[in-house]
Amino acid sequence: MDEMDGTDAVEVVVAHSQRATLRVGDVFLKVDGDPEHAEVETRAMALAPVPTPPVLWHEPPVLAIAAVPGRALGVLGEPSAASPAAWAAAGAAVRRLHDAPLPPWPGTRLDEVAAELDGECAWLLAHAVLPAEVIRRNREIAEAALRPWEPAFVHGDLQITHVFVEGDTVTGVIDWSEAGPGDPMFDLAILTLGHEERLDDLLAGYGPGADREVIRAWWSLRSLVASRWLIEHGFDPDAPGCELDVLRARMQDS
Repeated sequence: MDEMDGTDAVEVVVAHSQRATLRVGDVFLKVDGDPEHAEVETRAMALAPVPTPPVLWHEPPVLAIAAVPGRALGVLGEPSAASPAAWAAAGAAVRRLHDAPLPPWPGTRLDEVAAELDGECAWLLAHAVLPAEVIRRNREIAEAALRPWEPAFVHGDLQITHVFVEGDTVTGVIDWSEAGPGDPMFDLAILTLGHEERLDDLLAGYGPGADREVIRAWWSLRSLVASRWLIEHGFDPDAPGCELDVLRARMQDS
């Protein structure tokens, strides 16, 4: 059948066994098997003191949100075309979020992070995903993140594709389903994962209080714990500039 005039194509943004995001024109439809994710997302966006996409409607398991203007700060595995000023603006937005009152739901506990790290390192070793020395060294680096932190309002999944800019202005931050009280250095690390050369630009806008050692530790920790999930859900953490490259790069820092 011929495509009808005036209709928008359906674009699959991301899809795996847990959730899918579809784009139809300027509307994103997020389908999630866990209703708590959408609940957290809508509550977090209402509380966050940064630009967020408008919620159009919510009928579980579907959440409809409007597109935000601009383009993502970058993508994992490719150099970011955004200006230093845009990165600084992103840093300032993250700081506003971290300085905001904590959301009224629990965050991730330190013991949960440590247990997950141990389990994922064991899996990576058992499946020879990387040489044992790479895993061992990154597990050693990750230790610096396993310390008590003063909780802040964190996004919780602040990937570079989740921050949108137009020129040097942040126009929107998307995908808030992991938001809650947490370690602010985690957000800074996830945003610069694979783009370590932009950390100075980000921190120029973020201001004082960032701990570079802990940020580097989270680069290792995040890459260690995310790799199995990515592999099992059809993604490639070994693509250039992605998680396994991040882990190998830490060996050069030794």
